[in-house]
Amino acid sequence: MSDVIKTLEGLESVAGGVSAAVAMAAPREPERDALGRSYATGKRKDAVARVWIRPGSGKVVVNGKPINEYFARPVLQMILKQPFTVSGTEGQFDVVATVKGGGLSGQAGAVKHGVSKALQLYDPSLRGALKAAGFLTRDSRVVERKKYGKAKARKSFQFSKR
Repeated sequence: MSDVIKTLEGLESVAGGVSAAVAMAAPREPERDALGRSYATGKRKDAVARVWIRPGSGKVVVNGKPINEYFARPVLQMILKQPFTVSGTEGQFDVVATVKGGGLSGQAGAVKHGVSKALQLYDPSLRGALKAAGFLTRDSRVVERKKYGKAKARKSFQFSKR
């Protein structure tokens, strides 16, 4: 675009063309592989989860184990099921996930993030509900590093005047 726009009318014509192009943009297409699965990566703290979802009976397998074996605490199981509850798809998808790094709480959050992303890739109409619940946002909080001269990240040694 070598032309320089010198009037407001010229600027409006260019802006009108851009907004029309945005309005004409195609809606999101579902992303599925040859087996009918959607894949997404979820992260939380130091944990990284690779998640595949496909239509099924609601079976969840994490690192080769059923959900009630791998995540024994009911709170962690509830965290995993939140995306299905919010989107209204309980019992409609089978989940296969592999998780590495972090502890159980971080891993549960990573699988939840991955399931949410995979759901919105499988069915783009679910994106609004998942985004409103905050499940598509990566929780960027990580452990603060230890500094030299400190007992931990922020804790100081006990002060003594003499």
